[in-house]
Amino acid sequence: MKDNMADLDKHRLEDEPGSNFNQDIHSKVVRAGKRTYFFDVKSTRNNEMYLIITESKKRFEADGNVSYEKHKIFIYQEDFENFSGALNEIFDYINTNQPEKPKVSEINEDVDSGV
Repeated sequence: MKDNMADLDKHRLEDEPGSNFNQDIHSKVVRAGKRTYFFDVKSTRNNEMYLIITESKKRFEADGNVSYEKHKIFIYQEDFENFSGALNEIFDYINTNQPEKPKVSEINEDVDSGV
């Protein structure tokens, strides 16, 4: 149990006055339709970098107000290799097994020919 507590303490996300903790070191934004993905590199109090992946979805409320639904994943350096390997394996699986989508020009030809 003590090891788990030490591990949790290692990744505590609290800002200390005068520290550079939790500042963005590097960021990348990917816009994908109604979703936006943020890839943010930050630093722990021990100057260990980690990645936060945030998915943000724009929502329109019934009263006309706009809100954003956010989901975050924190990935620490000790998990980079496993995470990267699993992600690449999944991408390869999808690319190999996903039926190819017809190109827009092929869809237009089918519509024009009455199919």
